[in-house]
Amino acid sequence: LTAMGDPSMDPTISAADSTAQQDSLFSMMDVFLISLITGLFTYWFFFRKKKEEVPDLPKMQSVVAPVRDSSFIEKMKKTGRNIVVFYGSQTGTAEEFANRLSKDAHRYGLRGMAADPEEYDLSDLSRLSEIDKSLAVFCMATYGEGDPTDNAQDFYDWLQEADADLSGLRFAVFGLGNKTYEHFNAMGKYVDKRLEELGAQRIFELGLGDDDGNLEEDFITWREQFWPAVCEHFGVEATGEESSIRQYELVVHTDVNMNKVYTGEMGRLKSYENQKPPFDAKNPFLAQVTENRKLNEGGERHLMHLELDISNSKIRYESGDHVAVYPANDSSLVNQIGEILGTDLDTIMSLNNLDEESNKKHPFPCPTSYRTALTYYLDITNPPRTNVLYELAQYATDSGEQERLRKMASSAADGKALYLSWVVEARRNILAILQDMPSLRPPIDHLCELLPRLQARYYSIASSSKVHPNSIHICAVTVEYETKTGRLNKGVATNWLKNKVPAQNGSSSLVPVYVRKSQFRLPFKPSTPVIMIGPGTGIAPFMGFIQERAWLKQQGKEVGETVLYYGCRHEREDYLYREELARFQKEGVLTQLNVAFSRDQAEKVYVQHLLKKNKEHVWKLVNEGMAHIYVCGDARNMARDVQNTFYEIVSEFGNMSQPQAVDYVKKLMTKGRYSLDVWS
Repeated sequence: LTAMGDPSMDPTISAADSTAQQDSLFSMMDVFLISLITGLFTYWFFFRKKKEEVPDLPKMQSVVAPVRDSSFIEKMKKTGRNIVVFYGSQTGTAEEFANRLSKDAHRYGLRGMAADPEEYDLSDLSRLSEIDKSLAVFCMATYGEGDPTDNAQDFYDWLQEADADLSGLRFAVFGLGNKTYEHFNAMGKYVDKRLEELGAQRIFELGLGDDDGNLEEDFITWREQFWPAVCEHFGVEATGEESSIRQYELVVHTDVNMNKVYTGEMGRLKSYENQKPPFDAKNPFLAQVTENRKLNEGGERHLMHLELDISNSKIRYESGDHVAVYPANDSSLVNQIGEILGTDLDTIMSLNNLDEESNKKHPFPCPTSYRTALTYYLDITNPPRTNVLYELAQYATDSGEQERLRKMASSAADGKALYLSWVVEARRNILAILQDMPSLRPPIDHLCELLPRLQARYYSIASSSKVHPNSIHICAVTVEYETKTGRLNKGVATNWLKNKVPAQNGSSSLVPVYVRKSQFRLPFKPSTPVIMIGPGTGIAPFMGFIQERAWLKQQGKEVGETVLYYGCRHEREDYLYREELARFQKEGVLTQLNVAFSRDQAEKVYVQHLLKKNKEHVWKLVNEGMAHIYVCGDARNMARDVQNTFYEIVSEFGNMSQPQAVDYVKKLMTKGRYSLDVWS
């Protein structure tokens, strides 16, 4: 080692060594360079290939992208519109109101268009001032516990994050809500407040419609004051009497390929014959009914438990979610409408939008038959709204009947009172009106244009996917009642489901469904106690909750106290899932089962009375155990009474004043520890 480092070495040896080292160095350099070049070429080759592939992606997306890329501003300019009416709609009512407002505009020399916020970029609102005499109206329904409707979710998210300058925007808002719910008209109130915060100018006060009262009257009252405010703001006047303007034109198909005709599908033609996931509102899954049994042992009502097979659908659900069911109208009602109007219901037709620029080409899937439209697409059982009566009035040949219809559609006090008593309170549907007004015989195509869409019905899922991954359970009660006119009215979906008999094959047992996600969720930690309050069919989601807690316990998880407060009328008549609940209690999953039989004694006993009876235990679970509270069922009375009971318990044991107790419960709601799944 020392010799190698010695400077007095033999020079010839040194030169030979040096040459050898240089040869070795060059050969190593060559290898290195070749490797480097090969590596770079390989990297470039693959990198170049990726770069070539990238531009293809936007092309693919643009093919399937919704109409979102078209600006509503450009559309308004192109079609000469100056009023846009956006709707946030879950059941179709807000959309209906938006269409009525956009149609009104022509009476004032203005032109309106109804628009789905899901189809447009709402940041364009800042540009609306580019259009003369422009106005944005928002018909916003509130869904669930103060949430936006599905189609308004993106708009809501944008409003929350936006820092846009909307100072040139003029707007008005009509909210659709229900006073029995905790967050009455939350969406309408939020949109109204937020638009003002962003600098927009409100030209008419916020309207608050209440579906628990008379939503139609609330809308008419707001509307009749809204238009004069618009006229005053823009300096325009009404051009004359309200006139009936058809939105769609009828095309009858005499020679049509039946494979191109809709037979009840919600979106894609033949989607029921060729099912493809994912399944949603526009592409429901046809689930087979595998079980349909009556739950109650007596009484006049029919309470039922259904099981729907979702095998091979890729549908996933969680306990607490809702299943949406698309029902069909009773064929006898459909036939009677056809007979009264003297129509061949099997005529194949299309209703085509006269506005070629509209995104909505048809009011329902076309071409189809009148029978299919009246069976699967149109609501023929609910009392029609006043705009339908107004449009139909022109077809009444008897002057008295025509005057009556126009009066009910007017904004006069006696007209509103007549509509309320003769239509709403008497629960007269379109068939009953046609029967009671013999001179009223409208063309069936105009009637189909006017009637609202038949909506999906939502049911709280009564099973856990941990236990039943391929099955969705429903618990429901058939709706049937006699009206003031002596007619027997039946609930569309529940009576249709009642007749779904489990079978090996055949469409008689198929139900179009999809799952809608919910915020009604079990606590993340299984050890957290739960207090469930659900009388009647309100027990549905709790059957799923209890099944899941039992499954968690079987997996060796520590499961907290599981307490149920259930109520029914009579122990021997309508005690739902009695055997299942007894088994869960015996197994120790259901740690406490409290049942109120409201009519088995002189004084009525409800779930809130049992909560008061066990108030110390309830407070201990909530205060010390950090329990989660769940309430499911009737919003109008039960949910409110239960909430008031919690105020009392919190006030008494938490040493709080009434306002403090209310605030405490509201904070539980904010934290997700007090959840509601209620209906009115």
